[in-house]
Amino acid sequence: MKKITVTKKTTAKVVGGLAKYIVLIFIFAFLLFPVYWMLVTALKTNIESYRLVPTLWPETISLDGFKTLISDGKFLVYYKNNIIVSAMAAVIICFISVFAGYALSRFHFKWNKMLLATFAFAQMMPVISRLISLYTILRKLNLTDTHIGLVLAISATQVPFTVSLMASFFDGIPGELEEAASIDGSGRFYTLFHIIMPLVVPGLLAVGVYSFLMTWDDYLHAITLIRSNDLWTLSQGLKLTYLGEVSDWQLINSASTLGTVPMIFVFFFFQKYMIKGLTAGAVKG
Repeated sequence: MKKITVTKKTTAKVVGGLAKYIVLIFIFAFLLFPVYWMLVTALKTNIESYRLVPTLWPETISLDGFKTLISDGKFLVYYKNNIIVSAMAAVIICFISVFAGYALSRFHFKWNKMLLATFAFAQMMPVISRLISLYTILRKLNLTDTHIGLVLAISATQVPFTVSLMASFFDGIPGELEEAASIDGSGRFYTLFHIIMPLVVPGLLAVGVYSFLMTWDDYLHAITLIRSNDLWTLSQGLKLTYLGEVSDWQLINSASTLGTVPMIFVFFFFQKYMIKGLTAGAVKG
């Protein structure tokens, strides 16, 4: 039989590999534990949730929180509003990002670099610092307390990043393709939508998914701009309807669990396209 020689180098390599996986498992568990606790609390009764010593798994699984929410018309209204606002924002942001990103990539003018620097600076500004200005502008346009105004405010926050991302994708497309199409008689818009756009679909999907997910979790814009109960989004409705001095933790966590379903679905369904788009855009240009 062939003897296996174990050296200090091999032992150190094995120990290092085990330590790496242990650290990864710890980080993974740390990040997922809040999600696990939300789901477990949604399945507990309120009596069990308020115990001094918490239980890691419900003694008796209760679906009363989910049943109450489904039968409650208010929650379904908030859910519908969130879907409408997130979808509208994703469409508008994708539309703006395509044209603005293409212009920044193809039409190099004097203030091109300054504009990109402005976009980068806008991303560093906290959202709350822009809310007063946004509210003032939208109030003068009579767009406060409307979904259109909320969508425009959220789009203004996300457009600097998404335009820069789309511009990096267009930078990776050879200009010779457009020159060849121009020689064949194709116009600028025909070339953009029939030749260039099919090549940047991963980037467009990445922008759309990113916009949808960021809008779905938005709270500051909604709480500032929306006042009517029937226009509240999910995060705003949960805060103003279900949270109080004495909270129904089963109901709140049931609502939070249902609220994560679209995000999980969108992320896992478009995961490979989003990762491909973000990584490809990061190395182009």
